[in-house]
Amino acid sequence: MATTFIKTIIIYLFVLIAVRLMGKRELGQLQPFELVVILIIADVASVPMQDVGTPLFQGIVPILALLVGEIVVSYLNIKFTFFNKLISGRSAVLVDKGKIVEESLKRQRYTIEGLMQEFRIAGYPDISDIEYAILETSGQISIIPKTEKNNVTISDLNITQDKVGYPRVIVREGTVYENNMRDLGLDQKWLDKNLKDRKVNLNDVFVLIVDESNKIYFQKKESE
Repeated sequence: MATTFIKTIIIYLFVLIAVRLMGKRELGQLQPFELVVILIIADVASVPMQDVGTPLFQGIVPILALLVGEIVVSYLNIKFTFFNKLISGRSAVLVDKGKIVEESLKRQRYTIEGLMQEFRIAGYPDISDIEYAILETSGQISIIPKTEKNNVTISDLNITQDKVGYPRVIVREGTVYENNMRDLGLDQKWLDKNLKDRKVNLNDVFVLIVDESNKIYFQKKESE
């Protein structure tokens, strides 16, 4: 009995440390590969706790291996764009400029009812109030309301506001997203000029995001 108790405490602390090293994110924000690792860790950890005859290291070693694997995959996921798309997938636009994208809805196996439920939960029961809805790789839906429907309602204040639209990543860690540039009517000449104005090279860019009002968010890479 005492042996089982001690083993359980040790494994519990080890699992707690392992999950802590995976990052501070809620369950709904986990990527699929992270959720798989957590489920396997839970299953592996239960074996030495239930079976007195199973050595402690047989539970710790697999957990350690899973943790190392998750850290390696996370690093590759951040460092390489193609790996990120392969493992995490891509975000999908379900509502584009107030119109439901049927093809995207079918591809993501999302029903209209399920979509409307998500809108109601987010506080937008009327779909006509929504400019964009994006299904993120975590499974959550991000909603960008129409300008006049922003909270602290602009229409009530009788003021005008520039249209925000759907922000798109143009450059991420030196990689140019040409499809996103085309969607915004931008070209390589525009990008070269903006980089020249900021006196940076393409490889020095950590992220450059542009929305439909041409508002730019730019961040340079930190010195390594």
